[in-house]
Amino acid sequence: MYIAMNRFSVKNENAQAFEELWLGRESHLTGLDGFVEFHMLRGSDADGLVLYASHTVWGSESKFLDWTRSEAFRAAHKGAKATSKLYEGSPQFEGFSSIQHIA
Repeated sequence: MYIAMNRFSVKNENAQAFEELWLGRESHLTGLDGFVEFHMLRGSDADGLVLYASHTVWGSESKFLDWTRSEAFRAAHKGAKATSKLYEGSPQFEGFSSIQHIA
């Protein structure tokens, strides 16, 4: 299993617009080979910023990398630069390979 996360720091005054953007967008993930699940997470609120993380689970790192090179990836991220004004800096990517899974 591979988990791909992007963290976003969003000013409080942009939080509602940021959430609406994510809740209203088409992810282009369902039906992709290796895709397991997606979560958009809202974290702590400190110093006028709200922390968000997109959390995507894949069957393997190679399936995630296939996604990043796909037309579906380009479609899902089309227009992303135009919405970057909603968050501070660049999204911070973190990728994790599972070493243990307990269900």
